[in-house]
Amino acid sequence: MPATVLITEEELKAAVTRLGAEISAAYPDGVVAVGVLKGSVPFLADLVRAITVPVEVDFLAISSYGEGTGRVRIVKDLDIDIYRRPALLVEDIVDTGLTLTYILSVLQRRQPASLDVCALLDKTARRIVPPPVRFVGFTIPDEFVLGYGLDFAERYRNLNRVIAGDLAALQHDPDAHVAEVYGG
Repeated sequence: MPATVLITEEELKAAVTRLGAEISAAYPDGVVAVGVLKGSVPFLADLVRAITVPVEVDFLAISSYGEGTGRVRIVKDLDIDIYRRPALLVEDIVDTGLTLTYILSVLQRRQPASLDVCALLDKTARRIVPPPVRFVGFTIPDEFVLGYGLDFAERYRNLNRVIAGDLAALQHDPDAHVAEVYGG
């Protein structure tokens, strides 16, 4: 099955501009944007340029243990103290909601003034736990997605669009879509 484009570069740019305006209006005095590594990096980089109020940027990195259990641990913590400060968690995709719920519980214990979520992609069809996502770029169907930060075996993150990939083909060969999506 060939990869298909779900979200074009132009649609991504328009969504980032819209989200930047929404976030700027919600936080007129500024916000701490917390990106979840690695997938959020392209989105977060574009998003902070679209935000028109002061924004500080920090990152969390998580590691899953127990595949499919939603059990995670933080392997890179924040450097910025979010105590009594507005914080915005920036995710590439919200899927089951398990990982996001865990991250929010960890961050909420640090007593930020507020804690909201901005997700580029919201895959509600797979939701197990419904976390509060205030800012959403796109609600997508239950497809395996790649590009604009989303990867399979560290490939495809640098695509300037979001594609639906063939998971079975990728599991057999992580480079299954390379020729068609990179034109080589």
